[in-house]
Parts: sequence; C-alpha cells; structure tokens
Amino acid sequence: MSVTTVRLQAEVEQHLEAIAGRLHRSKGWVINQALSEYIEKQQLEQERWKQTLEAMESAAQGKVVDAREVHSWLNSWGTDNEQDAPRSGK
Repeated sequence: MSVTTVRLQAEVEQHLEAIAGRLHRSKGWVINQALSEYIEKQQLEQERWKQTLEAMESAAQGKVVDAREVHSWLNSWGTDNEQDAPRSGK
C-alpha cells in the first residue's frame, strides 16, 4: 500500500475527524473508503457517457424504434399478453 500526502482544509479535517471518531476507524480508512466510492462513481459516469455517445451515434444512423411500437410495448406491461421490447429495424 502506498502513502500519499494531502493538504486538507481545516473544515474538511474537522469533519473527517468527526466521521472517523463516529465509525471508530482511522482517518486513513475513511479517506480510502471515500476515494474508492468516488472512483467507482467516476467509472460509472464514464461508462454512461460512453453509452450515451453510442446511442447518439445509433440514432444518427437511423437505428431507432417507432414511438407507436414503444407505446404498445409499454401498454402491454402487466397484462397477460406482455410484449417483448421492440427493436430497431436496422
């Protein structure tokens, strides 16, 4: 495990100490947990952005589903004749 030095604002340091005390954990543990969650969130956001760009490209290529098909599919939810999700014709 490596060591990294970080300068914290006084207010952040106070909150960090309070959280660590409440959790009966070290400040390092709290920081590690917070950074792990932040990194995971950033990775998810990056993946969503990639998927958005891919979806926009698909739409630009005309790979879309007619709104009537989508409405018909949604209206079938919870019925005895629930339909499969519509797919683009391309």
